[in-house]
Amino acid sequence: MVLFWIIGATFLVSLISFIGVITFVIKGKLLDKLLFALVGFSAGALIGGAFFHLMPEALENSEAEGIFVYFVLGIVVFLMLERFFHWRHCHEGICEIHAFTYLNLIGDGIHNFIDGAVIAVSFLISFNLGIITTMAVILHEIPQELGDFGVLVYGGFSKARALFFNFLSAITALGGALTAYLFANVVKDISSGLLAFTAGGFIYIASSDLIPEIHKQKDNRKANIAFLLFIAGLVFMWLGKHVGH
Repeated sequence: MVLFWIIGATFLVSLISFIGVITFVIKGKLLDKLLFALVGFSAGALIGGAFFHLMPEALENSEAEGIFVYFVLGIVVFLMLERFFHWRHCHEGICEIHAFTYLNLIGDGIHNFIDGAVIAVSFLISFNLGIITTMAVILHEIPQELGDFGVLVYGGFSKARALFFNFLSAITALGGALTAYLFANVVKDISSGLLAFTAGGFIYIASSDLIPEIHKQKDNRKANIAFLLFIAGLVFMWLGKHVGH
């Protein structure tokens, strides 16, 4: 019965990735403005998620030096991945699909895997804790998944393709949940390193790809709105941390 609730909860969380479907009824200039604004929000949410959620949790039960090695490793690996995707998809300075879209999918996939593991462990402790944890994950996933979808479309994906790949990234939560259910001790041993590695990836994506997009925007009004939403993303993640506790 516990496994049933674990699978159901993580699948429900994964379905939130389809929130981007609301953009199908938004057209033209309004959609362009929304997507660019979501780039700003997503950048703030990634940095806030890394420093307010992932790193504190990673440092809770591990030595700082080792955790920061994983954090830096995350930055280095995501830099290498971006160079690879840039080489594959960009020619003479023109990118049909920006490399940061793939990085965002990878980073979010790892993050969702960890979310799924956290949900599973919570249900293994108690049913009530599992429900509370699931609700907390849902509340922070709604704006984050909308931001992720916006980044994918802004980076060159069609809306349909963005929805599909965002769901693939989200369904890793189910893999994390099943892994935690079957190998609880192993997941506990590597979870801190995975959290720090993901945090490093999130910081890299936000700082090297998304924030520069705000700087390159020639329309000051759009850039200012994106900046305000960047702050909103940070505040949302900070509130999510404290409300969750």
